[in-house]
Amino acid sequence: MGFSVVSNVASANAQANMEMTQVGLNRALNRLASGYRINYSGDDAAGLAVANTYRNNIAILNQGIRNANDGLSVLQIKDGALANISTLLDRMATLATQASSASNGVDITKLSDEFNELTSEIDREAAVAGLDSSSGFSVFVSSESTASNGKLTGTIGATTTSDLGISQLTFTSVAQAQTALSQVKAAVSSLGSVQNTIGTLENRISFAINLSQSQVVNTKAAEGRIRDANIAEESANMTRYNILTQSGIAALAQANQSTSAVLSLLR
Repeated sequence: MGFSVVSNVASANAQANMEMTQVGLNRALNRLASGYRINYSGDDAAGLAVANTYRNNIAILNQGIRNANDGLSVLQIKDGALANISTLLDRMATLATQASSASNGVDITKLSDEFNELTSEIDREAAVAGLDSSSGFSVFVSSESTASNGKLTGTIGATTTSDLGISQLTFTSVAQAQTALSQVKAAVSSLGSVQNTIGTLENRISFAINLSQSQVVNTKAAEGRIRDANIAEESANMTRYNILTQSGIAALAQANQSTSAVLSLLR
């Protein structure tokens, strides 16, 4: 081609290579600064779609865990009330047993009064804890699109005196006291059924929380393998592009110098 001061091909090549090097350096710096391999859709469009799906599932799972913990708190409140009602039944059984004995010389009226007050207290505590009527329980804890797979359900029975089968609220005779005692013993069994339901739900929710937490960890790992930058690799890329930038600047300077040397032919 000979010498030319109009078209400096060497300089053009050096500039083109430097521009490519700068793109690579900027990409490496961007990934190191953000910690992500995918910062723009163009970095990996297919990978970004998968990573976003994982991230969406993580958000759902985290909210599901909060839902489950809230549901567990509700069950624990009811469980505490049931434990207290169980204690009340114990006291009622003691009173009815004492009144069932005709030879101990106790005032059966006073025993009956306390027994009646305890039945009222059971009804009050059942209402406070939301156990005054049978109710459904449902907690959504999963990222599954199928509702039946994503939620835990159950039915919690009522624990008022009538629901527990206690109709003998007072007694004026040994026979009535023995009837009351029989009903209290049956009520303990009925209360146990409600406690069993709540205990089962509490255990199921605990297992569901453990599963969701495990899924969050594994899903985050899956997302990270796609979205996160390899810091060691990007550090090496940054070093390589820095060296190429410096050598490109030197090459460009040499290319420009070679053109100016042509002027010496005109002297």
